[in-house]
Amino acid sequence: MAATEFTLPDLRTILLEAAGTDEDVDLDGDIANLDFQDLGYESLALLETAGRIERAYGISLDEEAFTEARTPRALIDLVNSHLSAARAA
Repeated sequence: MAATEFTLPDLRTILLEAAGTDEDVDLDGDIANLDFQDLGYESLALLETAGRIERAYGISLDEEAFTEARTPRALIDLVNSHLSAARAA
């Protein structure tokens, strides 16, 4: 996929495909700054999410940086920095 930007709607789609959602969580709400744990996503679900992002966008996420991305906004920023680097290469 030759995407130029990874967005919150992109992340929502991948999260739903990778791990579903807790019925008490509204992913359509303002979730950008909420911790993934507060959204009901544990490490295994996030690893599946990372794998799907890597395959879909043709990037490789640094494991340490990925684990430090504790919110959707942080993960989106991380993915976009990798997409920018890939375009520049």
